[in-house]
Amino acid sequence: MRNQAIQAGKAAAAARGLIFLLLAGGGCRDERGGELGSTLAGGTAPTAPAEAVNSYAHDPEAFTQGLVFDAGILYESTGGRGTSSLRKVALESGEVLERLAVPEPYFAEGLALLGERLYQLTWQEKTAFVYDRASLKRVAAMSYAGEGWGLTTDGRLLILSDGSNVLRFLEPSTFEVVRTLPVVVGGEYVHYLNELEWVRGEIWANVWHRDQIARIDPQSGRVVAWLDLTHLAPAIRAENPEAVPN
Repeated sequence: MRNQAIQAGKAAAAARGLIFLLLAGGGCRDERGGELGSTLAGGTAPTAPAEAVNSYAHDPEAFTQGLVFDAGILYESTGGRGTSSLRKVALESGEVLERLAVPEPYFAEGLALLGERLYQLTWQEKTAFVYDRASLKRVAAMSYAGEGWGLTTDGRLLILSDGSNVLRFLEPSTFEVVRTLPVVVGGEYVHYLNELEWVRGEIWANVWHRDQIARIDPQSGRVVAWLDLTHLAPAIRAENPEAVPN
């Protein structure tokens, strides 16, 4: 997938045994290039529907918190007390090729790949684990303040969400905060930012317990457009009402 593809289904993938790949629908474009979609309630940014273009088998016991796809391998961070892990997965078959347990009491969260290092957040333990991408050997542990939810990278810095409206840009070697980015739309803050992806120069963030993904300008923090997942929500929640798009 070379277009703006991301996954849906943190709890959804775990509940339904599927990973969905999404694309922004072709009928709407943002204000920087053509026709606009409708506007979501509570915001003034245009909206485009997300389209599921494929689905893949997935371990139904895996409580997915972060995914990275690179060089034909899916790297997955799974959460849970005593069940957290870092995995290498064959995307098309869903086979777990390698699994490294994350010990209690850590609850693993977001995952990012920068260079040859994988960075894995933990939810409330204020610790990030750093791994060698090839071997999955743990090479470092880093500390940070607050909670860890989602993680991505712009190719130089790591970008962390903690469920608030503020994203933190971190120096990978120290986890020092380089800058913070409040996220806004229509003059109001966007709270509960969760899983993050860097897509074509934008930060994409799902909003926890809302069926939408924000496309965020990484310089201003402004939401320039939304991806609407409303039409996908019934399938995501078919077996678990608490499942959320991610």
